[in-house]
Amino acid sequence: MAAVASSILWVLVAITILVFVHEMGHFLAARLFGIRVDRFSIGFPPTIFKKKAGPTEWAIGALPLGGYVKIAGMIDESMDTEFAERPPDSTEFRAKPIWQRIVVICAGVIFNVILAIVIFSGLKALVGDPRPMTTDDGLVYVPDSSLAAIEVGLRTGDRILSVDGRPFAQVDGVREIPSLGDPIRWRVQREEREIVLEVPRDVIPTSRDQNDGGVFGLGIFNWPAVVGMVAKDGPAWEAGLRPGDRIAKVDQEPVALWLDFTQRIQSSDGSPLLVSWLRAETGEMIASLVTPEEAESGDSFRIGVQVAQKRSRYGLGEALVAGAAETWYFGGAIVTSLKNVIVGRESVRENLGGPVMVAQIAGQAAQAGAAPFWRLVAILSITLAIINILPIPALDGGHLIFLLYEGIVRREPSLKFRMVTQQAGMLLLIGLMAFLVYNDLVRIN
Repeated sequence: MAAVASSILWVLVAITILVFVHEMGHFLAARLFGIRVDRFSIGFPPTIFKKKAGPTEWAIGALPLGGYVKIAGMIDESMDTEFAERPPDSTEFRAKPIWQRIVVICAGVIFNVILAIVIFSGLKALVGDPRPMTTDDGLVYVPDSSLAAIEVGLRTGDRILSVDGRPFAQVDGVREIPSLGDPIRWRVQREEREIVLEVPRDVIPTSRDQNDGGVFGLGIFNWPAVVGMVAKDGPAWEAGLRPGDRIAKVDQEPVALWLDFTQRIQSSDGSPLLVSWLRAETGEMIASLVTPEEAESGDSFRIGVQVAQKRSRYGLGEALVAGAAETWYFGGAIVTSLKNVIVGRESVRENLGGPVMVAQIAGQAAQAGAAPFWRLVAILSITLAIINILPIPALDGGHLIFLLYEGIVRREPSLKFRMVTQQAGMLLLIGLMAFLVYNDLVRIN
């Protein structure tokens, strides 16, 4: 029960941050052009707090699942059309040039993107960029169920020589390989021969791939079997393993990659393993029996070790560039995932999540620490920006389409048409939200 309450709390914190930043974008852009904002609300009615400051009423609603700004002279989710019966005054949205109205409509999305860049950049500057160590020779471990194995054709033991002509050691798949364009050419050494594999870029950043992890999010792991953290009083610590040790053999079978090592632990079913390792400081080869213990979940075994990590440090300028690049990457990943769902390549049921799933992820991220939580907020901010700019009535993208139409034909769509499409858009969004909640509950059960 406490875990559920914690998840709900953290998802409400994340939603409040995202909504406040989004609506503040609309508010500041409107005030920049002298447009009156009648109400700024975080949360939906019933209202539990409100205060008038200038022309704007600031409010907090009891339902912290969103928010809105009521911009004078604009048709929005309130469906208020009373202003349409009188001539516009100079402080109303409808009285301003089209380009200013477009800026106001897009400002919420822009602020969400800026928030993501600021968070990613801050994490780079303050925390760095911790990642598992990687092999120097391109040797990889590829789970048989991963996208790398199924769609790329890579296998465990392959050595990736180059990707699109670039040496594998110089390629950062997460930030340097875009999600659109010509197929990627992988040059691979397999046993005694070299082969070339081609794969469409749009298999790279999909929601299913992210679960596989590793390079490009495809399930390609090039982590050497070097020990990072060792839990004190765990089986590995008691056997003598220490940070920096390199695993050499398990039951006399050579081990080069970390996931090969952990797979041997899982397949042991708790039976003792003879583990041999190279001591980093002395170069001494040590061997000892290690007995894996069952995890609390009861579905796996562990010995209390983690893979060695490396941490990149960034100056302020480098952090800003890296933060913008990471925002671009996740934006491409989300767009590609949505495209794959729309064209039927990926299952809607498996790849779209609603508030229940977000609450679970937010709770887990918060428990993992401040950095994972803020990273999740940044990803959700990008997601909110992309969803809002979709050309759906009732979203910012729907308003943008109407403004572009007005700019091209030199007249507004009729009030009746805008009202009907606004209502249809609201019904569509309510229906989608209901489906996502239902889908989340089905997946949990």
